[in-house]
Amino acid sequence: MSDPSLDELAEALSEFAEPERSSGRSAREERIIAGFEEIQRFVEQHGHAPRHGEDRDIFERIYAVRLDRLRALEECRTILAPLDHQGLLGDAPPPAQADEVDEDELAAALEGADGAADITNLRHVRTSAEKRAAEEIADREKCADFDQFKPLFEQVQSEIQSGVRSTRNFVKDAGFLKADIKKGEFFILGGQIAYVAEVGETFKAPNGESDARLRVIYSNGTESNLLRRSLQRALYKDDSGRRITEPSAGPLFSDAADDGDEASGTIYVLRSKSDHPLVSANRDILHKIGVTGGDVDRRIANARLDPTFLMAEVEIVATYQLYNINRTRLENLIHRIFGPARLDVEIKDRFGQPIVPKEWFLVPLFAIDEAVRRIKDGTITDYGYDPKTAKLVPNPTS
Repeated sequence: MSDPSLDELAEALSEFAEPERSSGRSAREERIIAGFEEIQRFVEQHGHAPRHGEDRDIFERIYAVRLDRLRALEECRTILAPLDHQGLLGDAPPPAQADEVDEDELAAALEGADGAADITNLRHVRTSAEKRAAEEIADREKCADFDQFKPLFEQVQSEIQSGVRSTRNFVKDAGFLKADIKKGEFFILGGQIAYVAEVGETFKAPNGESDARLRVIYSNGTESNLLRRSLQRALYKDDSGRRITEPSAGPLFSDAADDGDEASGTIYVLRSKSDHPLVSANRDILHKIGVTGGDVDRRIANARLDPTFLMAEVEIVATYQLYNINRTRLENLIHRIFGPARLDVEIKDRFGQPIVPKEWFLVPLFAIDEAVRRIKDGTITDYGYDPKTAKLVPNPTS
C-alpha cells in the first residue's frame, strides 16, 4: 500500500479541523471581549473579582479599573452579557476608593487584550498611590531667600519653649482631615518646622475636592511646592506630625483683683537716661518692657550696673498690675508683638564684655497701652506691630 500524498492526508484530516470562526465582530468588540476574558481568567485563578486597593497587585488593580469601565458602559454590557457566566457584570456598589487610572493609562493597560502583547509584559502603569507618594515626597530644593524666613523659625521655636505656642496632633475626624491649611501657619513634619509661605488659587481636584498649590519653607533652609491635600496626608501619616498653634494670650490677667486673687506680677515700662547716641536720639519712643513678680523700684535699683538696663539709670513710665498670671508666658507674648521694633544695640558690661539687650523696643507708649488692653480682652493674637505706622495692625490671616 502506497503512502498517501500530502494532499490526500490533508483532505482526510480536514473533517477534524476546527471550523473557521466568522464572528462578524468589529475590532473594538473583539478587544472588549478579550479584555473581559482576561478578567474572567483572573477570577478563575483567585476565586474573586479583581479589587481596588493600594495593597493589591498592580495587575489586579488594573483589572478592577477595567471591570468598572465595562460595567459602566451599556455597549460593553450588551456585548459581554452572553459571556458573563461568573456574574461579573451584575449591579455592584462602587468601590470605597477606586484607583485613579486615567484614559491613557487604561489604554496602556488594555494593550495586552487585543493579542498584540500579553498584559504581563506591561512595563509599568503609575497608580494613584505612586502618584500621591511622588507628590508628598515632592523634591525639596534650597530656599534662595531663607534669610527672611529664618527669624520666623527662631521666634516660633522660642514661643513653643516658653508656652506662647503649643503643638497638637494632626488628626482625622470622621475620615476627613481636620481644619484647613492656611497661609502663615506652622507645622512639624519629618522633624522640621514647616511654614506655609504662600497658597495658590484653589482648584477642583479629579476627585471633586478643593486643592491648592503651596509654597512651604522648612526650618532646614529648603522649600517645596506640594499640594495642600498632599501636605495634609503627609502630616497625618507622620507619627510625629504636628500643627503649631497660633500665639494665645487667653485670660492672661484682669485689671482688678477678685476675692481670693493674689497679685502675681507687674508689667513695667521704663525709659533710659543713657547718653548712648542711639538712645539719646530715640529717647521718647525707646522703652524697656518687662514683667516682674517683685517690686519695680527694687528691680531697677542697680540699673547703671546692669547691661540689661543699658548700663544707665532708668525712669518708670508706666506699670500694669497682674493677677494670677504666668509671667514668663506674658513677657514672651509682649516681646513677640513688638519684635519688629526691637532695638539693635550692643552694650559693654562692667567687665568689658559685649551684651545685646533684648527687652528694649522703639515703640510709643500709646501702642504699649493698646497692647495691654488687647491682652486683657483676648484679641492681641489678631494683631501685630507695624514699625512704619507705629501702630498695632490686624494680622494678614486674621
